[in-house]
Amino acid sequence: MQLQQMQDQISRQQGIIEELQNDVARMKQENLERYQDLDRRINSGGAPAANPDNSSSGGASDAAGAAAGAAAGAAAQQPAASSEPGDPAKEKLYYDAAFDLIKQKDFDKASQAFNAFLRKYPNSQYAGNAQYWLGEVNLAKGDLQGASQAFAQVSQKYPKHSKVPDSLYKLADVERRMGHTDKVKGILQQVITQYPGTSAAQLAQRDLQKL
Repeated sequence: MQLQQMQDQISRQQGIIEELQNDVARMKQENLERYQDLDRRINSGGAPAANPDNSSSGGASDAAGAAAGAAAGAAAQQPAASSEPGDPAKEKLYYDAAFDLIKQKDFDKASQAFNAFLRKYPNSQYAGNAQYWLGEVNLAKGDLQGASQAFAQVSQKYPKHSKVPDSLYKLADVERRMGHTDKVKGILQQVITQYPGTSAAQLAQRDLQKL
């Protein structure tokens, strides 16, 4: 009876494991599809889809709009990092306001706002995301050099951030557009080796096979 009970328990556990594996596979596929959809939208100049790493609660409020204007204006007034003391609520307001400018397709102001945010809050919990989106905004503007620098700084300044594999993949894409094909393979291989199982690694593997 004990043996039978153990076998039944093992069978149940195996069933649970299979369900979890299926859930993980489905989540990876959904994340990959979201990433590809977002990439297509922003590179075509369209408004980006909802992004789980944005942590924005929705449309811009009056306060968020004011913060966006203040952040954009501050870009020209802050030549050096101020590194203000952390205020999570204020940081989120500024970050969401900058992201809302992307939704409005105002890429020039979005670039200014993210630059101002990073100078003001370089150690914010949102700084890694802001650095990544600065790269996306510069890419949407056609500023390949600016995009390259912004994407590269995600891994340099925030090496443990969840946006690192995505930023490296986009860095490879920018280097390809600039004609630096000698760098592309190395960056793609880095994504595949260091971040296996991520959406960026899947895309890097696909691109590497085409080279």
